[in-house]
Amino acid sequence: MKKILLFLLCIGVQFAYGQNEDRYTVKNIKANTKYSNFGTSYYGTNQIVFASPQKRSFVIQSNWKPNGQPFLDLFIGDINSSGEIENIKKLSNTLNTKWHEADVVFSKDGNTVYFTRSNYFNGKYGKDKDGVNNLKLFKASVDAKGRWKDITSVHFNSNEYSVGHPALSSDGNTLYFVSDMPGAVGKTDIFKTSVSSDGTLGTPVNLGEKINTIGREMFPFIGSDDVLYFASDSLEGGLGGLDIYRSDLTTSTTPENVGAPLNSPNDDFAYIYNDKKKSGYFSSNRKGGKGDDDIYYFTDNEVVNKKCEQAVTGTVLDRDTRLKIPYALVEVFEKGTSVKEIQTPNSAKFAFQTDCNSTYKIVGVKEGYESHSIIFDTTDDPKVKLLLNLDLEKNGPVNQDFVVTPDRTIININPIYFNFDKWNIRPDAAYELDKVVAIMQQYPQLMIEGTSHTDSRGRDSYNQRLSQKRAESTVKYIVNRGISSHRIYARGYGETQLTNQCANSVKCSGREHQMNRRTEFVVLNPEFINR
Repeated sequence: MKKILLFLLCIGVQFAYGQNEDRYTVKNIKANTKYSNFGTSYYGTNQIVFASPQKRSFVIQSNWKPNGQPFLDLFIGDINSSGEIENIKKLSNTLNTKWHEADVVFSKDGNTVYFTRSNYFNGKYGKDKDGVNNLKLFKASVDAKGRWKDITSVHFNSNEYSVGHPALSSDGNTLYFVSDMPGAVGKTDIFKTSVSSDGTLGTPVNLGEKINTIGREMFPFIGSDDVLYFASDSLEGGLGGLDIYRSDLTTSTTPENVGAPLNSPNDDFAYIYNDKKKSGYFSSNRKGGKGDDDIYYFTDNEVVNKKCEQAVTGTVLDRDTRLKIPYALVEVFEKGTSVKEIQTPNSAKFAFQTDCNSTYKIVGVKEGYESHSIIFDTTDDPKVKLLLNLDLEKNGPVNQDFVVTPDRTIININPIYFNFDKWNIRPDAAYELDKVVAIMQQYPQLMIEGTSHTDSRGRDSYNQRLSQKRAESTVKYIVNRGISSHRIYARGYGETQLTNQCANSVKCSGREHQMNRRTEFVVLNPEFINR
């Protein structure tokens, strides 16, 4: 139960110990009880969902042993004009169980929810090898009558570690979450994964050591401006316990402590904010509260700067491949004078503010590329956001370790072929796989996916299973030669991506069919390639 305590109830670069005291007005809401109430999430614009214990009629395990409180359920209430939560009721009988539920996030259309639950699914209570019931992340959709249904476990859940605390980017295309899964920097890290148009989730990616520490990073929230807010107990300059920090994801800025009064010497966490209402909520176990953890409402009193300014954002790109170029220098000039220098992060994005009705020039510089400059004029509308991409042209030789296209980057080796209906590694394949090992040793941050394919002969379902075995076989070979299993993933595509015309019912030679029995290695994070 220790991991559940860590995630749910232990709830938290100091730049302003008292700098923001006058900026925010904070109050403890009336809905708090003697129990632990925390983890708010907006549902639409006028409702709040949060976690709270509630006594139940269950004869067995009605209370959780570590703190003697009832298990957590999800509740929903209306937000009134003063920020209080009223008309509180259970969110859903289908989402809530006799174990813990907490920490939700809803899609922008309100039709999808991601939520955290104890490892309990379809009536089964799961434990890891040590007998610990970890947390899992679940997804559900709403039907025409407003009922939550189709509860599914996300594909990267495991009995052996916890996954929870979901958050969505402003465009809904990225899901952020917290986990102590293999590959975590500390006790709990913040990860992200892509959300495709059909709702499927991609491969988890750690946000890295600028965000994650050896301690706990928890409760992510993404603002409308794509600023990440989260809680940490190990970043420098904290006021005590968990503290709330912010980091601009578009520029990958160093996390900043939001200061008092949102932070205190105790645990402060689960920050959310409504940009239109200039108000939000966070949770804390600070002194003067009603329970173990309380929900606090705050308003932002900062006077809006009436000076007309426009935001400029952009990305530094390779002119030929259209791939992002991280760690480039972007210099901003006004009237011939340099006014700002920006080092792009891994995302290769840059952002800065300009005066309205002015002329500027930006210059992009990166070793190995020709510089590129753009002259542009700002308008008189501060709501307009200018998007400018800097396209740099290579002036040196291309990295021969990789094949780069606008759609993907793959390791440059000869294709890995398999014998008919087999997945064992042939000697010619082993020679090529050793090249992959060498490249991954040369690029220690590189993450790849071994994509394996079959020819069209045989049943589609069988070919899918066969291709997965082939992918796993190549990954096992590479891992056995010292590459971490967290850096390479196996995925079989069956006969869905043929390289020639040899589809079902098409007569082809054995050599032509063999061209489709292959494995390739797709780079998942090409920004780490020092091209």
